[in-house]
Formats: sequence, C-alpha cells, structure tokens
Amino acid sequence: MLSFVWLSATALSTGSMRAPVGARHAAVVATGTIPEIATVPDGVLSRNTLGRPLVEQRSRPRRNRKSDAVRRMVRETVLSPSNFVYPLFIHDQPDNAQIPSMPGCERHSLESMVAEAKDSWKYGVRSFIVFPKVEDELKSNRGEEAYNPDGIVPRAVRMLKEALPESIVFTDIALDPYSSMGHDGIVEDGKILNDDTIEQLCKQALCHARAGSDCVAPSDMMDGRVGAIRDALDAEGFTDVSILAYTAKYASAYYGPFRDALDSHPGFGDKKTYQQDPANGREAYIEAELDEAEGADILLVKPGLPYLDVVHRLRQSTNLPVAAYHVSGEYSMLKAAAERGWLHERKGA
Repeated sequence: MLSFVWLSATALSTGSMRAPVGARHAAVVATGTIPEIATVPDGVLSRNTLGRPLVEQRSRPRRNRKSDAVRRMVRETVLSPSNFVYPLFIHDQPDNAQIPSMPGCERHSLESMVAEAKDSWKYGVRSFIVFPKVEDELKSNRGEEAYNPDGIVPRAVRMLKEALPESIVFTDIALDPYSSMGHDGIVEDGKILNDDTIEQLCKQALCHARAGSDCVAPSDMMDGRVGAIRDALDAEGFTDVSILAYTAKYASAYYGPFRDALDSHPGFGDKKTYQQDPANGREAYIEAELDEAEGADILLVKPGLPYLDVVHRLRQSTNLPVAAYHVSGEYSMLKAAAERGWLHERKGA
C-alpha cells in the first residue's frame, strides 16, 4: 500500500533522516561548488546510435499517450452528449426559481423546460428525465397525485414529446415528491409498506406510459416493484416502455440538494430501511439479479463516483446496460470547490 506523509522541517531534522540535507544545500549556494554527481553503474543502461541512454524495453505504454490525437484514438471510454440523461426540475409556476443548494440549476416552468430541452438538443443531448416539485396541498400519505393524468409530470411528458418527438423521456417512479411524509412509500405506524406502495407505483408507471414516457425509472427501492411494474405495463400494451431500475441506490448524504429542489425531505427518520447500506457492496449483486429477472432494461448505481467499485462489479456480472447517477451532492461539491478556486470546474467535471 502506498501512502503519502507530510513531513515538517522539525521531522526532517530529527530521527533517522539525514539532518544535514538543508545545510549542504546552503553550503553549495554559498560556495558555488557542485557536489560530485554519482554515475550509473555499467550495464544498467545501454546507448542508442545517437549516444543517448536507452532502456531496452520494446513495449512502452507512453507511446499511446504521446499526443492528444493518439490519446483520443485509443481511448477506452468515449462519452458523447447522447450518453447523458439530462435531469429537468419542474414546478407548476409561470416563472423559474433558482435552487440555492445547486448553483446554476433551477426549477423550470413547463414552457421553460421545453426551451431548455430544445437548447440541449442542439448540443446532442437526446434524453431527459423530469423531477417535479409538487404543491403541498396536492400531497398525501398515499401519493394519489402521482397518477393524476393531468398532473405536472404527464403534462411535461406530453409537451416534451410534442416538441421533440425523437427525444427519450424518462420519468421517475416514486412517491416521495407526492408524499406528505416525504418518503418513497406509504407510511403506517412509522413503517414503509412495501406491497401497498407497489400498487401505487404501478398506477404511476401506467399514468406516465399513457402520457408518452419512453422509460420509467423506479427509484423507490421497494422489493419486487420492477416485476410488478413490468407486468402492469405489458398488460396494458406498453411492452415497448423500458424500465431503468435503481438497482444499487445507497442511503447517502449526497441527496440533500436534490431533496431541496423537490421539497421532498423525509418528514421523520431516514430512508435506510429501503435504500442500501453504504457498507454493503455484494448486496448490489442480489438487487441486480432480481431486477434483471423481473424485466429491467437498464441497471443504475446511485450515487456514481463513491460507488465506482459497484459499477465495475455490475459491469462484470451482467450484459444489461449499466448507468451511473452523478447526484446533486456530487454536483454541488464540484461547484462549491470551483467557486472557491480549489479546482478547475470544467477539468473536474
């Protein structure tokens, strides 16, 4: 294991480290003398025809890094705008509203949402997912507004598909934006009801499919919801509507800014009884096997950067597409560090 240790001037002058290093440098500067340079033992390096040192190594990985053009040619992972799904935060208001904890992001009116999607389309973005901030008076413990055909999400989907017919529109399947409790499921006696919640999620998925959603994305983490949603969609003829399963969604502090955007913080407790424990990597295999067997088309890991090991594990264990979610907290950390000059924003991104 490699570790880096900061050493103070005091540490350098004590213990087994050679104390006179600084003194010798000072002496060299003062006298203008140069210490004798050690020679490389014979046989370590040979010489090329120009008389320059030559390490006799035929394979040199640096040749594939020697210029930007070469690096681009041999790059293993190549991303384009068409690989990204653009999250659009929306609300049922005529004007946009800034999201303070997510600098540069805002809740869009439906008209502004369409304009933003059209502008992104010019740069090659083809996929969008909408996340609603629902008015408090429309929220309830059972989240009935989630499957209102005239609700904000079905209207947003219809508007996006009308404006950009070739776009891929994802919709979030979960009750937390619509819940008076701020949880992803129905609450009873302080517990989240798994199967009762799934019934509501199936209604929500069907509502979105009828509006034109191309892919529903259940983020709730209820057991068995992918299979139930798949069966509900197929029974109504929506066999072409895809499911992006939040396969490995870990309980994370990085979701804070997102919950600010949707006003969906839990009313009590936390979400650790249904979101995964960050200490459990192998558990992702269980979730992935279940989701794949239940008919998921894409598997998602969330958050992305802290769980790249899980992304790698799933990539090695499934032939389905694997997606990673760059979450609000990751975004906000990058923005905050860039604003303070601690890193270069574009290079960091």
